[in-house]
Amino acid sequence: MGKELIINSTPTEVEIALLEEGKLVELHNQKTNSSFSVGDIFLGRVRKLMPGLNAAFVDIGHKKDAFLHYTDLGPKLRNLIKFTNGAISGSLTTHLLDNFKIEPDINKRGKIDQVLDKRQPLLVQILKEPISTKGPRLSCEITIPGRYLVITPFNDVIAVSKKIKSADERKRLRKLVEAIKPRHFGVIVRTAAEGKKVADLHEEMLFLLGQWEQVFKQLHRAKPPIKLLSELDKTSSILRDLLNESFERIVVNDEQLYENIKSYLKANIPEKAHIVQLHKGRKPIFDQYGVSRQIKSSFTRTPTLPSGAYLVIESTEAMHVIDVNSGHKMSSKDSERAVLQVNLEAAEEIARQLRLRDIGGLIIIDFIDMRNPEHKKQLVKAMREFMRKDRAQHTILPLSKFGLMQITRQRVRPEIRISTEEVCPACKGTGKVNPTILITDEIERDLRFIVQARPKSKITLKVHPFIEAYLKKDWRKLQRRWLRTFKKWVRIEADNNLSMLEYKFYDGNDDEIRLT
Repeated sequence: MGKELIINSTPTEVEIALLEEGKLVELHNQKTNSSFSVGDIFLGRVRKLMPGLNAAFVDIGHKKDAFLHYTDLGPKLRNLIKFTNGAISGSLTTHLLDNFKIEPDINKRGKIDQVLDKRQPLLVQILKEPISTKGPRLSCEITIPGRYLVITPFNDVIAVSKKIKSADERKRLRKLVEAIKPRHFGVIVRTAAEGKKVADLHEEMLFLLGQWEQVFKQLHRAKPPIKLLSELDKTSSILRDLLNESFERIVVNDEQLYENIKSYLKANIPEKAHIVQLHKGRKPIFDQYGVSRQIKSSFTRTPTLPSGAYLVIESTEAMHVIDVNSGHKMSSKDSERAVLQVNLEAAEEIARQLRLRDIGGLIIIDFIDMRNPEHKKQLVKAMREFMRKDRAQHTILPLSKFGLMQITRQRVRPEIRISTEEVCPACKGTGKVNPTILITDEIERDLRFIVQARPKSKITLKVHPFIEAYLKKDWRKLQRRWLRTFKKWVRIEADNNLSMLEYKFYDGNDDEIRLT
């Protein structure tokens, strides 16, 4: 089994689950009203210069001013400012840079107040989304990404992805790009371009230049703050960045989104158009494909491993700490080998947890102590291999003399936090519940009220699986009694998401009948 995308669309958000070999490895969530995404391009205004931080705060319309550090200005800042001012005033008449005079690079070790002025309009791109109390982080090194290529204005460098191993293929791609790239535009050739023809690359180059032209046209007479170019929606950007031959299935529960994805695949990867499926079952899509269960088991404070070992994941303001515990099932025979096996199993799960929770910054891992130097090297090598699939930039250091592993991982979006603990709906946190023997009386009382209020409505009762088994015993004796009493057949269904004594009623349209 390769990779699968399970997409759950609701009126307010889209949830995207990426599964590899059946395991949940990434979970993305996009609110439909989200206004600030990584890759979006804005015309902002410098609000404040902070020489002490060597940074500026820029107004792009977010409630918190965005942060722009000197190191994120890029060496071509003077060209960006010149282009922006020319486009706003109308003195520049084209988005192409053939006749654009390139200015000298700024000093790598310069000061922010030497290159920027307060209230100055500035073209910026979101580098990191707003996290916690911080506003977005910005960059002035503008990039416009496609499936095969990424263009960088005011640059002439051609870079080819290191993941393309063949020297001949790298040389071929470099020659093709040199032939089609416009003057003063740098190009990054992505891994997906491997084996592609010049027509495919040229078509995408024209599309990306069209995006840059859109930015140019919107700059004319523009007043900051204003968004000029939006990154693709989360679903399309994931398809663009991730989709390859290893994908076997994409399942989505929304017909419009299904058609959009189908069209995207037909236009970009026609041989993969058949893998898209529309989920039509009554069961929620995440329940149908086991995603809900994996979320519940993965986002606990102490994820458990198949061997019985478990992790303890704690977060502080400065770092994330992960402790590996062997549990009680570790074999006593050849304890060194057993410790290594537990650590290797933990390393694989930790790599998955970092991607799944999108944990960034400094991560400290306390593995079980090992004395054998070869085992330590084997663990570090394995960790690097497990992290190879991670798209976020990361650095893994060897084990310290205290047996700790340090990892830094790029932080782009807020860490995903999902609470898997539930307040008991029966006791409301008091620790005491009503007598369980009265559960049928409570259901009947509510049922009587619903029948009186909605006499023509079909009724479905959803309960915990144990309660369902109890209610249906004796050949549905209880349901037949309700039929005689209320002149209505009440369907009973099990719902794993309900607690033991919780129950809900639904009408014929599968809408919940609320009693309060």
